[in-house]
Amino acid sequence: MESTYIIGEIGQNHNGSVDIAKLLVDLVARPVHEDLFNLDLKPMDAVKMTKRDLNEELSASQMARPYNNANSFGATYGEHRAFLELSDEDHFEVYKHAKCLGLDFVETLCAKGCLSLLKLFTPDKLKVASRDLTNLPLLAVLAETKIPIILSTGMAGKKELDEALEVINRYHSNISILHCVSQYPTEPDNLNLRTISYLKKNYGQYKIGFSDHTIGIAAPIVAIGMGAEIIEKHITIDRRMKGTDQPGSLGPDGVNRMIRDIRIAERWLGEDNLYIDKAVISAKNKLERSIATLRDMKAGEVIKESDLHLLSPGDGYKWSQLSKVVGKILTRNIPANEVIYPEDLE
Repeated sequence: MESTYIIGEIGQNHNGSVDIAKLLVDLVARPVHEDLFNLDLKPMDAVKMTKRDLNEELSASQMARPYNNANSFGATYGEHRAFLELSDEDHFEVYKHAKCLGLDFVETLCAKGCLSLLKLFTPDKLKVASRDLTNLPLLAVLAETKIPIILSTGMAGKKELDEALEVINRYHSNISILHCVSQYPTEPDNLNLRTISYLKKNYGQYKIGFSDHTIGIAAPIVAIGMGAEIIEKHITIDRRMKGTDQPGSLGPDGVNRMIRDIRIAERWLGEDNLYIDKAVISAKNKLERSIATLRDMKAGEVIKESDLHLLSPGDGYKWSQLSKVVGKILTRNIPANEVIYPEDLE
């Protein structure tokens, strides 16, 4: 299969720090090596950040509500959000760092006001957060840029997705759709990965992927097997850091293991065929069974089926070739429990 496009979702795990955001970019860009088979594997393809306009974020009463908990960066939710928000210039700095490391840069722009960022740089892709799939005015201005768009379906059904696609298609059709469940973390019974198959069947003109909010790395691997072409996963430099998203994100070791397993899974899938791989020929010859003598037999004897059974190695006659052995005359003495070969027969 083609290489899976893997996005490392930084989200708010930078905790308001450009330096931490850059460390997360470094984490995504690390080479991945599989030791047993000595494989150098392709790292992640992209990092993603999120830009909010706090004037278009929440109602005034919600922004003013007290926000006092272990993950709070401010006395009110508005102060908390302001602390975590990086400027356009900050995003540009992280963008340049990602580009220097050969990564794509994806931006989630949560409001029309966030498009000011595009004066500084052009992201490789724009992401629409699940909550904004019904924000049709925002979709229109994002689509008008002609930058490829990724939609996340975490809070959407078919109606919401179709309405979003209708708006974007007025401007372009370079769209990807990610199956997603906006539950953090997502409970096993709620994930419904078969939605990927549904999307590929009914929206096959678009790239289909999976934005994962489960704990661990198993779900993305299964998603690859179901045809997901894009994987998005939250990442952090330390799952014990302050912040609501940190515990549910992948730390450095988890990132490395997920990339390794996705890249290996790409190789697993192979082709739509049934064949004997050249890698198993030696095992086939060693372990399969061949027609062999059940008793000591003398040269000149005519072989009967009752004289035979099957033993390894597998380099002799198969039972399906019984007619090539039964009724034939032995050219030499053969002890019991030895494989019969063509040169042993007249």
